[in-house]
Amino acid sequence: MLVGLIVGAVSGLVQFYMLARFTRAITGGGFDKKAVLLGACQFFLPLAVLLGCAFLLPATLLWAAIGMTSALIICAVVRHVLSNK
Repeated sequence: MLVGLIVGAVSGLVQFYMLARFTRAITGGGFDKKAVLLGACQFFLPLAVLLGCAFLLPATLLWAAIGMTSALIICAVVRHVLSNK
C-alpha cells in the first residue's frame, strides 16, 4: 500500500515537472525536438507506471493512481498560489 503511494507520488512529481517544462517551451515559442520528447514522455509516464504496478504489485495499483493524481493536483495548486503572489 505505502509502496504504491510513494511510487505514484514520485511519478506524479516527475510528470508535473515534465508537463511544466513542456508547456513553458511551447508557450515560449521553443517548439523543438526536446519539447516534443518531453510531451511524449509526459504522456507515456503514467501508463508505464500504472502498468508496472498492475503487473508487479497489483494490490498497489489503486494507491499508485491516488498518489499520482494527488501529486499532480498539489503541485498545480502550489504553483498557482506561488505565481499569483
